[in-house]
Amino acid sequence: MATRRTDGMSTEVTERMNAEVTERMNADGGKRVRHRALSAGLVVATVLTTALSIWLAVGLAGQRGAEQRRQDVLAAARQSALNFTSLDYRHYDRDSGNVLKSATGDFKEQFTAQTEQLTALVAENKSVSEGQVLEAGIVRSDARSARVLVVADSKVTNTAVPKGEARTYRLQLDLVLKDGRWLTSDVEFVG
Repeated sequence: MATRRTDGMSTEVTERMNAEVTERMNADGGKRVRHRALSAGLVVATVLTTALSIWLAVGLAGQRGAEQRRQDVLAAARQSALNFTSLDYRHYDRDSGNVLKSATGDFKEQFTAQTEQLTALVAENKSVSEGQVLEAGIVRSDARSARVLVVADSKVTNTAVPKGEARTYRLQLDLVLKDGRWLTSDVEFVG
């Protein structure tokens, strides 16, 4: 038999109501815990995804930078070798100027010191050399210097060989980055 309270409700009804309220509160509390866990998981996943994206972007930018540097080094070495193997007595000042524009350091000093003598020799022999770069490859490089091997052909005509003769050059060029440009600091004939 249910006892009656003064407010008109039986104890049994009150207990049932209390049980329902407690059950709802527990259910809502469980939902809150699950909601908090889900929110925390989403935050962690977002942070990890962002960190991974940044890491990949930095790595990709580094690869692009290295590839651009590689292309710049090869282009500078090819142009320097082409300038060095393409000389014409009719405009030797221009051609030797092209060599000097892409030169620096000891190579520039040596070439400058020999320019007067070379000008006379080239003019006397009526030398014309038409170079063509066949291959170029980087031996080593870092952010400020590089060594490149270049294979170039040249058709040379002069008073001794008026019909011309083909020559093949294997050049080792050392380059340095100076004022944003790759310049040749040394040239050696190899092999």
